[in-house]
Amino acid sequence: MGLPECVWLLRHAETATPHVFHGAESDEVLSRLGERQAEALGAWFVAQRPTVVVSSAMRRAVATAAPVARLCGVPHAIEPGFHERRVGDFCGREFVEVEVAWRETVAQWTTGATDFTTPGAESYADLHTRLLDAWHRTVAAHAGARLVIVAHGIVCKVLLLELLADHGPTAWGRIGRVPNVAVSRLTPTPHGCDAVSLLAVPEPVLRLNDGLPTGLGPVPGRPTV
Repeated sequence: MGLPECVWLLRHAETATPHVFHGAESDEVLSRLGERQAEALGAWFVAQRPTVVVSSAMRRAVATAAPVARLCGVPHAIEPGFHERRVGDFCGREFVEVEVAWRETVAQWTTGATDFTTPGAESYADLHTRLLDAWHRTVAAHAGARLVIVAHGIVCKVLLLELLADHGPTAWGRIGRVPNVAVSRLTPTPHGCDAVSLLAVPEPVLRLNDGLPTGLGPVPGRPTV
């Protein structure tokens, strides 16, 4: 089976309510800044010469992916399996309200309790199954392509942890946080991926943010994936 030539895996741009914990239950749109980030991202990708863009079906991912496809003149396909994590009782709550429970969740996952979760939310084990299924479908459908995948913070993080050698959930802290529009360039292999670069926010996007990536905690209003 053929594989893509390369894959850029990235998180969507900033949402209209970045201080709120959004899950698959919340189909939030981009903020005005997020829209500008998406346009800047699209212009940056022209020089990277992608041949296809794939995103989750959620509006924040679609709106980030659309300028990339338009400015690069390539198709934009949807893979619903890349949707955001279902977060259950966390959905719609501010980050400061759920910080303690979220830290406990990460602590459980990183010590190997990957079935642990909070009420109504997907566990790491759930994410592992869903996201690797979506990944394998996508790479199988785009052999030889220069592929852009636009997804969500925790989606990107779990995929990186599962696809890169010597990672997995215990490497959660080592891989770092995933800011908005953080791009990882990957080379797919038969057994996972090699990383060319990890979680780098393109310079044109950083210029819009006064040099600071958005989507970072623990500053109030910044998510902490």
